[in-house]
Amino acid sequence: MIAILALQGAFAEHELMLQRLGAETRLIRNLEDWNKTLPLKGVGRSGLVIPGGESTSMMRIMKDEGLFEPIREAILGGLPVLGTCAGLIMLDRNHLGVMDILAKRNAYGRQLGSFNAEEEFKGIGNVPMTFIRAPYIEEAGPDVEILATVDGKIVAARQANTLVTAFHPELTDDTRIHELFLSML
Repeated sequence: MIAILALQGAFAEHELMLQRLGAETRLIRNLEDWNKTLPLKGVGRSGLVIPGGESTSMMRIMKDEGLFEPIREAILGGLPVLGTCAGLIMLDRNHLGVMDILAKRNAYGRQLGSFNAEEEFKGIGNVPMTFIRAPYIEEAGPDVEILATVDGKIVAARQANTLVTAFHPELTDDTRIHELFLSML
């Protein structure tokens, strides 16, 4: 079961991509949804996706809905998580504090600064990358593995059970980023 934080952003696209790969999903909008996916006799959450959106609003909603601490504790306890765009920001040192990175918000400018690229992703090959008001990683700790860069800026990384991209893999037909995430479960 993959829990998908469904507060904003392209959560439906993540859900479709994961279901296309055979994963069972559940959308998480509040603490009740989160608690319904608690492991029961070995069946339950095996991963979490935090999609794009507006990170400040999503953090506020998480706190208002009582999701901040349970999600943080689950990730620190080993729950694999994929964070894309705003999800990358939310996982950094200054937000949920579960990954040793510092994100630069809206690093590529406003909506009009959105763009597509195709770059090397470590272990996968060239992947299509859709950037929408995207961040990048401006600092990464020593335990963070850099997976992709664009113009010298870090746009994908992994640390233990966390995988982040500054771009939106769910908005392409390429399933390899989601496959990598599923391999972490």
